[in-house]
Amino acid sequence: MTEQEKTQAKLLILERIAELKISLEHMVDTTKVVEPSVSLGRLTRMDAIGMKAVNEHVMAVSKNSLVRLENALKRLDEGTYGICIRCGEDIPLGRLEHVPEALMCVSCTEKRNKR
Repeated sequence: MTEQEKTQAKLLILERIAELKISLEHMVDTTKVVEPSVSLGRLTRMDAIGMKAVNEHVMAVSKNSLVRLENALKRLDEGTYGICIRCGEDIPLGRLEHVPEALMCVSCTEKRNKR
């Protein structure tokens, strides 16, 4: 990986981290407890509880993605970014552009997912 590619990867990762942090800030309101309210009917309250659960799941996935991206930044600084943890080969740049937190190349990921 060239220095220019490393710089581009770092910018992409930092951009995605910033987007996730903004998104997580907004999700806090959507995961608040649904208080019993006179103005909500039973079905409306159930819908609100259902949406809260969906938003909690999205928030958990976003937090997980944030941790993975922060780990990718560490690997970039350590010089191990873009190297498959399974086979040791370089991860193609196209994959890293779409999944900057990728730990494995496509081939190793497919092999792992077949199990």
